[in-house]
Amino acid sequence: MKKRFRCCAVLFLTGGVLYGLTEILWRKYTHWSMVLTGGIGLTVLYHIFLKINACSLRIKCLVGCTVITWIEFLSGFVFNHCLKLKVWDYSGRRWNFCGQICPLYSFLWGLLTIPILSLCRLLHRHLE
Repeated sequence: MKKRFRCCAVLFLTGGVLYGLTEILWRKYTHWSMVLTGGIGLTVLYHIFLKINACSLRIKCLVGCTVITWIEFLSGFVFNHCLKLKVWDYSGRRWNFCGQICPLYSFLWGLLTIPILSLCRLLHRHLE
């Protein structure tokens, strides 16, 4: 139980910090809610990637794209709509959904899955 908690804590903190830093590099700022979103995202992806390890890179990128997009949508619903924090708004982007997700960023999440896979492999060697 302690090992599993430690593993999840490391994943959550790593995902949160890296996502926050990625946002700072991309948008020049971040929000505390994105640290939570990134932490949840890496933790979920890590466990999914363990289960689909034998799948091709293309499938893993598609899974990463889908999972991150859903987490982004749910986070946007909670932080932007329910809590009115206005962390981001994709309303100006083509084919956005409720201003929370859009195809451009879904595609970018798919590309971001490639380094996330490497990170998951590295973390797996050190955590398991």
